[in-house]
Amino acid sequence: MRHGKKFNHLGRTADHRQAMLANMAISLIMHKRITTTLAKAKALKKYVEPLLTRSKDDSTNSRRVVFRYLQNKEALKELFGVVAEKIGDRPGGYTRVIKLGHRQGDGADIAFIELVDFDENMSKAPKAAKRTRRSKKKVGDAPEATTEAQAEEAKAE
Repeated sequence: MRHGKKFNHLGRTADHRQAMLANMAISLIMHKRITTTLAKAKALKKYVEPLLTRSKDDSTNSRRVVFRYLQNKEALKELFGVVAEKIGDRPGGYTRVIKLGHRQGDGADIAFIELVDFDENMSKAPKAAKRTRRSKKKVGDAPEATTEAQAEEAKAE
């Protein structure tokens, strides 16, 4: 029976799973976004979020604890340098998993996992103007000119 065993074993032995998650965490830290299966992305999220939280405190002990998981000096430098600087004020939720569909060969669910603060497309999205049902134009207001030709016509009148 597997009572109380909540994490996904991903069909691998413990050593294989630890090595795979460490390699995926290194790739995520170095490239800021990776594409993988949905199950692996969810498992990686649970693996890497505590490491990202630990990187906010740049101490010798924190570096040693994270190095025990990653075993990669370049990823450690990137994590405690660039990544920790960006996520320093965020209280949690450092990664985002977005589903992409199904893989052609075996139909597996594909997703990408990314570091939230490093996605330029999502962070700089223009916010739509909030419109309410009660906002109405005043009677004396003229409509705004949208093109140059309309602006010139408005000036001529």
